[in-house]
Amino acid sequence: MSLELDVDHLKGWIGAERVSEDVITPRLANSLAAVLDEHCDLKVGDLAPVGIHWCLSPDIAPMSGLGPDGHPARGGFLPPVPLPRRMWAGGDLRFSGEFHVGDEVKRMSRISDVTVKMGRTGTLCFVAVDHEYHTSAGLVLQERHDIVYRALEAPSGGQPPKVDLPAPDRTLEVEGTPVLLARYSAVTFNGHRIHYDREYCIKEEFYPGLIVHGPLQANFLLRMARQMNGDAFPARFTFRGASPLFDGSVFTVNGKAEGASLKLWVGNGDGVMTMQASTE
Repeated sequence: MSLELDVDHLKGWIGAERVSEDVITPRLANSLAAVLDEHCDLKVGDLAPVGIHWCLSPDIAPMSGLGPDGHPARGGFLPPVPLPRRMWAGGDLRFSGEFHVGDEVKRMSRISDVTVKMGRTGTLCFVAVDHEYHTSAGLVLQERHDIVYRALEAPSGGQPPKVDLPAPDRTLEVEGTPVLLARYSAVTFNGHRIHYDREYCIKEEFYPGLIVHGPLQANFLLRMARQMNGDAFPARFTFRGASPLFDGSVFTVNGKAEGASLKLWVGNGDGVMTMQASTE
C-alpha cells in the first residue's frame, strides 16, 4: 500500500535538536549485564556493559501520552510521520572512548535527514538522527540512528531468501524467549507492544510472534565485535536490519574476520539473516 506523504512538511524537522542527560547507575549497568547473561556485580568506576548507551535517556511519557503501539504519541522531537509501523532500520557508531559506571552522560541529538522511498511493501519514510554522547572525559561516541516508518498491512508471506554466508570464526547461540525481550524492554524503558504483547503483534501488526528488538540484536553484535577486536571497540561499527527476528527459537550471533575488518550477522532458527554489521 502506498501513501502520499507531505515530505516538505516532514523535512521541516531537519535540524531539530534536543539535549538530554542521564547517569549510568550501578543498577542500570547491572540490569543490562544481566540481560546479556554477564557478571552483574558492577560498581562505580567499572567499565559499563557494551551497548549501555542504548539504555540512556529514553523517551519518557505518561500513560496518557502514549500512542496505540505503546510508543510516545507522534510529534515533538521526531517528525509526525503518519505511518503506523516504526522500527529500527540500522545505525552507525564511531567510538572515541568508553563508558563507565557512574558516568554522567550528556546526549546531544539532531535530526539530520528525512527521506521517503517506495519499497516492496509500499511507502517507507526514513528519519536519521545523529547523537553525540559526552562524559566528563569528553566525547565518547557519535551515533547515527536510522528509523524507518512503514504502512500497516498483512505480510506477503514467506521468508526472505537465504544468503550465502561464510563460516563464522565465532558463534553465540541465544534463546529468544519472551523473558529476554521483556527484560530488555524494561532496561531500555521501551513500551513498544511488538516486544511483549503477542495478541497485538498477531492481530494488529500481522506478525507471527514477538519481535526481538533491533538494538538488542545490535548489542550482541557489538559485544562480539569488541571481543574479536581484542576487547577494544572498533573505530566504526555499522549495522542494519535485514528481516524481522521473532521469539520462540534460538538465534545465532556470528562473526568473521576479513582482513582488518569484521563481518557480523544474526541468523534466525532457519538460517535467515536478520541483521548484519561490519567494522572498520
